[in-house]
Order: sequence, then C-alpha cells, then structure tokens
Amino acid sequence: MRVLVIDARIAGVAGDMFLAALIDLLGKTEPLYRVVEAVEVSLNLHGELKVEVSETSRGGLRAKLVKVDVEPRHYSLKASEALETTRKVCREAGASERASRYALKVMEDLAEAEQRVHGTEGDVELHQLSSPDTFIDVVGSAILLDEAGFLGQVEVYATPPVLGGGVIKLPHAELRGPAPATLEILRKHRYPFVQTSIDEELTTPTGIAILTNLAEKVVDLYPPMKVERVGYGAGVKELGGIPNVLRMVEGSAHAISMDRVMVLETGLDDVTGEVVGYLAEKLMKTGALDVYVIPALGKKGRPSFQVKVLAKPEGYLDLVETLMNETGTLGVRVREEPRVIAEREEVELRVEVGGEQQKVKVKVSRDPSGRLLNVKPEFEDLKRIAIEQRRPLREVLEEVKLKTLEKMMKGEVLGSE
Repeated sequence: MRVLVIDARIAGVAGDMFLAALIDLLGKTEPLYRVVEAVEVSLNLHGELKVEVSETSRGGLRAKLVKVDVEPRHYSLKASEALETTRKVCREAGASERASRYALKVMEDLAEAEQRVHGTEGDVELHQLSSPDTFIDVVGSAILLDEAGFLGQVEVYATPPVLGGGVIKLPHAELRGPAPATLEILRKHRYPFVQTSIDEELTTPTGIAILTNLAEKVVDLYPPMKVERVGYGAGVKELGGIPNVLRMVEGSAHAISMDRVMVLETGLDDVTGEVVGYLAEKLMKTGALDVYVIPALGKKGRPSFQVKVLAKPEGYLDLVETLMNETGTLGVRVREEPRVIAEREEVELRVEVGGEQQKVKVKVSRDPSGRLLNVKPEFEDLKRIAIEQRRPLREVLEEVKLKTLEKMMKGEVLGSE
C-alpha cells in the first residue's frame, strides 16, 4: 500500500511550499510550466508572469523554492469569475477531470472562507483569490498530485500544521496571525493544528485549503512505512531556530491499517443503572466509537460503574462534556492510544431469507491478504426481518450469514445488487 505523509508540523504549509515540495519529491517541473502558460492565457498576462524553480537551503536543509514574479497590478475577480478561471486554467493546462475537481474544491474553500470572514454574501470581489500565484499553486499542485497517483489512489496522512503568528494585512487594517481565512478553513474541516511562538505566518489560507482537501488523516507520528522518496519545499524566509520547509515523504506501508483513538474513562458510584444506560445511548449518538460499562467496587465498598468510551481524536471533547453533564463526575481520564484495524467495508445486498428477497446491510472485514475475516449483518435489518417473518432473531442471523457467504464463494460482488 502506497503512503504519502505531509509533514506540516515543522514550519506550516503555504501554497508555494506545497508546490515546491511536490516538485522536489517527484523530480519534475514540466506540469508547472504548463500551468504558468495556462494562467497567462486565462488572465491575459502576456509575458508578465515569471516562475523560477531553484535549489536553496533553509536551516541547513536543502529544499526546492518556487518563486513567482508578476508585474504589479490590481487583480480582482468575483468568486464566480475565480472559479471559472480555475476551470479555464485546468483546461488549458490539460488537467484530468480528477485534478480539476480537486483544484475546484480547494478554490471553493478559499472563496467560502473569504466570504465568511468579511461578512459578504453573493458574488463579490475576492482580491486574494484573484492573484496569479494562487492559481499556479492550486492547479499546479492538483496536476502534480494527480500525475503521481496521489489523488484517491494512496493513503495520505498529515501532521498537524503549525500556524504561527505574524501580522496579517487586511484591506483596511492589520491583524495578528493566524489569518482569519486560515482559521475558517480549519473550522470547516474540523482540522487539528498546533501553535508555536515564532512570530511569522507559517500556514496560509491557500496552503491549508490544499492540505485539508487532500489529507483527512491527521497523525502525530508517521505511520509504519518503508521510505522511498522525500521532498522539501522551502518557504520564502529564513526562520530562527527551525528550517522553514514543508516535508513530504512517500513510501510503502503494510496493508494492516493503523489509526489512533481517544480513550475516556470515569468512575461513577452515585448514579443509577437507568442513568448509566441513558448515558451510554447518548454517548453513541454523540459520536462515540464504542462505550463499555463495567461493574466495580469503589471507595468504602460502594458498588460503582467504570465507564470507558472510545472516540475519534477530533470529536472527543464533545463526549467529555456529555460525560460530565449527564453524570456530574468531577473528572474524566483521557489518553490517546494506537490501534490496528482490519480492512472493512459496509455493503448492501439482496439475499433470500425465509423464502423472501430482503435487503440487508453487511459489514465485511478482511486481513491484509484479502482473506475474509468476518461477516456481520446489521442488527436493525435482522430485527426488522425477524419481526416481519415472526421468527427468532438467532435463526435469521444464521440464515443471512450463510447466504452472504454463499454469494461470496460464488464470486458475486457485494454491493452491486
């Protein structure tokens, strides 16, 4: 299984850094110059645009630098015009449909963020979105990602981007960083980040829009992998204390999937069983992956419950709040743990149950070699069939599992019916 890791925790992510890191990783610049020509045609620049790719050093690390020079002028496009220009640049540069879709998603995020930040609605002018280097960064990255097979064909991970500070120039004022549009995109994607004391803008709106639309898995540690290629993209400035680079690492990983979960625990000795039952149900509805309630003996010999909750890292605070609000507990233990998970999918198929054709959702899990590990029909579907046919649930479960396995032995593709 191919893996791409985007390490934005070193010095954040900007559009030009992302593009430069890709060029360094892949060792190709031709797609970039196609995009430059396409931007010149689409924005009627006629030789006003110059792009240079060079070797440089940041904090002692060798890296690629992409520098865009354009004749100074006022660029201003409405949101719809910026999106249409993106489509035109993609066509002129020969981008695939997949690369074009990705580039448009990034530009739509940028447009939406700018509109929300400035409190504007409708088709208004967006100055930052109109800059030629934005189109180069976004469409250039999209084409390089696609040609390398990184759009949907590999597992893409990112470390939490570091935001930085600095002074952000608004149309009529200045603001301490991070940029409002950067925060808006992070909010939309519920994307984790980290902060630093460095007083420079490290993560830009364009950079975070490119990253959040590519890497959904945010990790603190690199996944176990064999490294094959490494690329470094340089930021414009030298930073004191850290190299101003974005690092990309491509490699191959074992087919066994790994992720991380939050484990929440608390002890309860002053609530009833009914309250605990209601709590477990509410936690699942709030987004818990699983809830365990374990009878225990507490202080002074009091009967108690140990409640353990598994949660995704991005949503665990909502579950902590639910635990505290519903039980009045004074504290919740929180820790993050790695876990190994089987490859799994949920499919819907039609099987004959009790002489009748029924639609049943089934969870299918496999080992890294593709060998079947387990088939688990959805409980609610089994319950519905059992009630309709007035049969024991146990019988329905056994029949559905048997029919599902028969279909798989015949080579029928699950989910195609």
